[in-house]
Amino acid sequence: MDITIHTTALPHDDPDASVAFFRDALGFEVRSDVGSGTMRWITVGPVGQPGVSILLAPPAADPGITDDERRTIVEMMAKGTYGWILLSTDDLDTAFANVEASGAEVVQEPTDQPYGSRDCAFRDPAGNLIRIQQAK
Repeated sequence: MDITIHTTALPHDDPDASVAFFRDALGFEVRSDVGSGTMRWITVGPVGQPGVSILLAPPAADPGITDDERRTIVEMMAKGTYGWILLSTDDLDTAFANVEASGAEVVQEPTDQPYGSRDCAFRDPAGNLIRIQQAK
């Protein structure tokens, strides 16, 4: 069986700020932008990797979610504990400098981890944790 990762989703609460972060700070391309206002579904991905995408989606847009669940999601996003993703790069220091220059909240500067990798961490405009790992 040959299964690949095609798309993963992260929530956004300000689509324009999220697009700016993923496009300008991370260098991703915007592949689609559907909807209007804050109800936009935006697909971004790394240039040169058309088969891998991140869907930036409005949180709790599913009609099956209860009001209590919506409140919980909003609270978790505000705390930065709802969404996260791990990315990889050949040049962690340059990636860190680019994202830091964008004004993103730095959670961790590039650090050698005891489990063998070197990585850094930021929060995107929606509070999602973005970890970037040095490719081996």
